Amino acid sequence: MPRSRGYRKKTRSLLTKDSNDEQGISYLLRNYNVNDKVVIKINPSVVKGMPHRRYHGKVGVVEKVMKRALLVNVKVGDKTKKIIARLEHVKPLSA
Repeated sequence: MPRSRGYRKKTRSLLTKDSNDEQGISYLLRNYNVNDKVVIKINPSVVKGMPHRRYHGKVGVVEKVMKRALLVNVKVGDKTKKIIARLEHVKPLSA
């Protein structure tokens, strides 16, 4: 059986921060409501509550708002997955 190479394998370019991608603290103060559309954008400097890399860039719908995290429904293929992601890893979909 081949060995597993870990949860973050092959993420060198995916999980690196851009030098011009400055972000303040206001993203933690944003209020989300049920049925809001959000984009899962992984912040690599925060490991806690990080969704799997296959969901990076996916658009989902907020199902439940918790204290520090969101339960997001993401459509992958013909299935709907429930992803728990902290507020650091989501941003609202700008329509």
